[in-house]
Amino acid sequence: MYEFQPEFVRCGDARIAYYDAGRGKPLVLLHGNGEDSSYWKAQIPEFTRFFRVIAVDSRGHGASEAGTRGLSFELMAQDLKTLLDTLGIKKAYVLGFSDGGNLAIKFALMFPTYVDKLILNGANVEMFAGMKPHFQLPVCAAYGALRVLGRFSQRAARKRDVFGLMVYPYGVVMDDLKKLTMPTLIIVGEHDIVRDSQTKEMAARIPHCRVEIFRDGDHFVAAKQPSRFNRTVVEFLLGR
Repeated sequence: MYEFQPEFVRCGDARIAYYDAGRGKPLVLLHGNGEDSSYWKAQIPEFTRFFRVIAVDSRGHGASEAGTRGLSFELMAQDLKTLLDTLGIKKAYVLGFSDGGNLAIKFALMFPTYVDKLILNGANVEMFAGMKPHFQLPVCAAYGALRVLGRFSQRAARKRDVFGLMVYPYGVVMDDLKKLTMPTLIIVGEHDIVRDSQTKEMAARIPHCRVEIFRDGDHFVAAKQPSRFNRTVVEFLLGR
């Protein structure tokens, strides 16, 4: 991924991989569905100039084990708390992309004292109403096929569990966002797969929130517009 090697922490029935680099205030990076911490390869060299970066491979992703209890955002939020407790970190900046943004929301609701500032890149609350049909319908179709194939293939079963994170509600509703009292930044692309109405409603519910829309950007603005993305994140976190 980059020059750092993963470290591991035991979280119940699974070993969770993370990458720890840089010095300063901790900044946790959470990747999207089906990805791993390598998604942040254009961010980590820049962010480590200012922060101690902790990039986590979510349960069932990358170098992290899936365990035996299936995958859920609640379980992954517990994993993140265990990781931070193991590292002696009681408060951090948290940046999540896509499913990682949903995980960041779940974590911030479950363990609010751990989150200093929150950045949500391409996150959503409502799985169907929040996503554009050209994305969500194929995801649901693929999940249905994987449910069948998963009966015969362990590999398909693992992929089914990962896809399921994009299909089922994750225990958060819009009204819950009122509880996110930490400073929050939402980043989306002008042509994101998240509906504009979803982003606007989320921003309206979060008490201290602003939205940054990347012109001509899609869902993957961190990878495709890294200079602007990195500058936006650093300026928000440092209060510039």
